[in-house]
Amino acid sequence: TATSFPGMTSLRPQSITPLAEVLRNNGFNTGYFGKNHEVPPFSLSTVGPQDQWPTRSGWEKFYGFLGAETNQYAPTIYDGITIVEPKKGPDYHFTTDMTNEAVTWLHAQSSLAPEKPFFLYYSTGATHAPHHAPRDWINKFSGQFDIGWDKVREHTLARQIQLGVVPEGTVLAPKPEFIPDWSSLSSDEKRLFARQMEVYAAFAAHTDHEVGRLLTALEDTGKLDDTFLIYIAGDNGASAEGHRNGMFNEYSFFNGVPEKIEGMLAHLDDWGGPKTYPHYSAGWAVALNSPFAYTKQVASDFGGIRNGMVAHWPARITTKGEVRSQFTHVIDVAPTVYEITGVPPPQAVGGIKQGPVEGTSFAYSFDAKDEPERHNVQYFEMLGNRAIYQDGWFARTIHRAAWEAIPRHPLQEDVWDLFDERTDFSLAHNVADQHPDRLEAMQALFMSEASAHHALPIDDRALERMNAAAVGRPTLMAGRNRMVLYTGMTSMAIDVFIDLRNKAYTITAIVDVKAGDHGVLVCQGGRFGGLSFYLDKDGKPAFTYNYLGLDQTTLAASKSLTPGKHSLVYNFAYNSPGKGKGGLGRISVDSEQVASGFLKRTQPAIFSIEDHADVGVDLGTPVVEYGIPSRFTGRILNITIDAAQ
Repeated sequence: TATSFPGMTSLRPQSITPLAEVLRNNGFNTGYFGKNHEVPPFSLSTVGPQDQWPTRSGWEKFYGFLGAETNQYAPTIYDGITIVEPKKGPDYHFTTDMTNEAVTWLHAQSSLAPEKPFFLYYSTGATHAPHHAPRDWINKFSGQFDIGWDKVREHTLARQIQLGVVPEGTVLAPKPEFIPDWSSLSSDEKRLFARQMEVYAAFAAHTDHEVGRLLTALEDTGKLDDTFLIYIAGDNGASAEGHRNGMFNEYSFFNGVPEKIEGMLAHLDDWGGPKTYPHYSAGWAVALNSPFAYTKQVASDFGGIRNGMVAHWPARITTKGEVRSQFTHVIDVAPTVYEITGVPPPQAVGGIKQGPVEGTSFAYSFDAKDEPERHNVQYFEMLGNRAIYQDGWFARTIHRAAWEAIPRHPLQEDVWDLFDERTDFSLAHNVADQHPDRLEAMQALFMSEASAHHALPIDDRALERMNAAAVGRPTLMAGRNRMVLYTGMTSMAIDVFIDLRNKAYTITAIVDVKAGDHGVLVCQGGRFGGLSFYLDKDGKPAFTYNYLGLDQTTLAASKSLTPGKHSLVYNFAYNSPGKGKGGLGRISVDSEQVASGFLKRTQPAIFSIEDHADVGVDLGTPVVEYGIPSRFTGRILNITIDAAQ
């Protein structure tokens, strides 16, 4: 979602050196496992630049994926800067894989350099979509959510109060009107939605189990008590990007294609398995963010920004099981680490003066439950939703909810609310009318803080940001309408591959084959949306367009290729103007047409953010079930793609 606006480019200035790099330069071993969403999309290739890749940002070891999310059964994994194929098997799951790697690194560090401190960052893809969990874990939750999301909200708040993590007297914030009452749903809706939540709960429980394995490994080294652990549970709040009904394939959302209940019910038995890429209904997101009203993307509600955090360090933190209520933000982690390690923030790195370290150490709160909070002001902004916290007061505007395609008002006409968070934990009581002067002052404070921290101008575009050209984001393909490809070029992300969306294009493959050769020439995407030009198991030229995993169109020649050198061409004549249109596809061999057919529709926005383009193989999930290994058995001399402007 990076744009060309300052502060939104996804580029890290050299005046900001990552915490990992500072600690590494001060004698720490550093290891990073799991999700990394800090590499600019146009840098996701072997030609980089790779300045912001993990192993160029202070991490001696990185094992994980680069991007917002991944398929837990077929991830695109990097070990350092090298793509590695996962150790696939019937029981493979990425969370288990990354934990195995983290445990191995931890054991090696403890064995080879026991005297050295270490910094380990463990960031799972869970419980971000897609919601993937092993079948035996899903079965454990069968029937547990038949009560529905309204009762789950109530029960959750009661448990929160009982545990002491939410103050006595807290009430549920009003549920958004968009979320239907569970009692109003049909039996089919209830059956589908309950299954969605069973899978999500299994995903979370499985992740907890893997976290436990990592902590057990740390305990085995004898270092658990003297290791400072920060455990943050959440991804900016539970996500409502599944809209009202949820999705069998999350990419339906990114392409603006709503899924129907009856269509999803056909996938119910597979939900959470490798044949689905699912998301749950927004009703569950609201329930899981209890006692708040809104969800991820809404940075102006605690449901979209407030996550539980545990700090554990028996050698230093003497109290146990206590709650700290001082306002704390994720930007406070780095200054806390600097304080407790005694490592000073650098003044200059590589001759470049460093900017100030934002945030406030929360180490003062370890043994001081009632110490006045020191982080007094914090702004929030995302997609036009904006808010400001100041000394227990919270002013905000809901510009658009995650399920809303368009904003509620123009930015200048947004309506602001005001809450006294000291007595209103869930933001249930808007007191803007009682304190108009305070609200006006806090609105002005928001603009001051947003300006100081490069959050202006406010940009409320959402799905439009998927298109780099539309938002001024650089890509390797900018201004180019031709790309020449060679064998071995794999996992080319959307901003480093030629744009074939909503336009005509031609793919020309020069190959040299023997009798019986088969496999993929070039593909983009995978099981949940994509295209592939290939020789089928009989050696016949074929092209398949997979529309969101919902339907497939395949064109195929009637005869196998003869041995020798050939020019294979797939030409697509797009039915412009407009987005998501179909068109006529034609395959020719040595200038002779051998197949043709009409594609009734195409995906307007994106195939995948993690299942990329490949030459000579189809990595990740397959665009189509080839019936044979996807790797091309002949020789590809080159492939040229020409796309219309």
